[in-house]
Order: sequence, then structure tokens, then C-alpha cells
Amino acid sequence: MDEIEAKILGLQLMEVSEMVYFTTLQLDGHPHTRALWNYRNRKSFSRLWPFFKEHKDDYLVLLGTNTSSGKVAQIKADPRVCAYYCDPGDSRGLTLIGDAEITQDMKIKETLWDPQWKFYYPEGLEDPDYTVLSLRPKKARYYHRLDGCEWTL
Repeated sequence: MDEIEAKILGLQLMEVSEMVYFTTLQLDGHPHTRALWNYRNRKSFSRLWPFFKEHKDDYLVLLGTNTSSGKVAQIKADPRVCAYYCDPGDSRGLTLIGDAEITQDMKIKETLWDPQWKFYYPEGLEDPDYTVLSLRPKKARYYHRLDGCEWTL
């Protein structure tokens, strides 16, 4: 598989994967992986499709979380992360590696915001415990069964 095909298939996988597996480094250096909602999933988060359509070339990953979560503290200490999208039934996956940032951009936070989240963030969009993490990956690897391709972004 060549890089062009891998990039197209990787983006398609991001659009259908239900979850994104997000790995940070704990304070002791060990990896910590957890499953988070994949906001690039076209079926589950169709209202976000116009936003992510503008981010095809950079493979932007956005994740909503609690400011008080362990992953925020871990990113502050060491921003190196990995995001992984997969379709286990078809043995394919996309790994994105880079440095995560805690997003301060209110426009991005507002873009992701869902009114149902008031359950978790009683003060709404302005709740100090509502945080958005962003990853603009530096490296990517897509595979399908025994065929794969790596590239730099």
C-alpha cells in the first residue's frame, strides 16, 4: 500500500471508528490508554462533520474531558500521546503520534459542546472542569491486515 492510499483509508477509518483509544504517559512514565468518544465519527457526531472536513490533511484529533482528569495532568507533565482508531473485525487501524495540547480556544470548545453535557459540566460551556484536548499528529501509521504504511505529517 502506498502513502496516498494509506492516508485516504486512514481518514475513512477515523470517520467510522466508534471510539478513539488515547494513550498518555503517567507520571511514572508508564503508558495509560483509555477509550474516548471519536468526534470524527460521521454517524455519531454528524453535526461536527463540516468542522472536521476542514482538517483532512492534518488529521486533527479533539477530545473532550474533565480538567480534573488524570490525562490533563499527564499531558501537562509530558505532552507525548498516541491516538488509535481501529476496526478489529477487519484487522485495520490508524495510529497517530504527537504532542497533545490543552485547548484554550473557546470557538473549538463551543464547536464540540453538546447541551447534554450539562449533566457533567453544570456551568455549561464555561464550566472550569470542561476541557478540550487537541492532537495535531507528527507521525501516522495505517495498516490493514499485513499491509501498512507510515508517514510524517
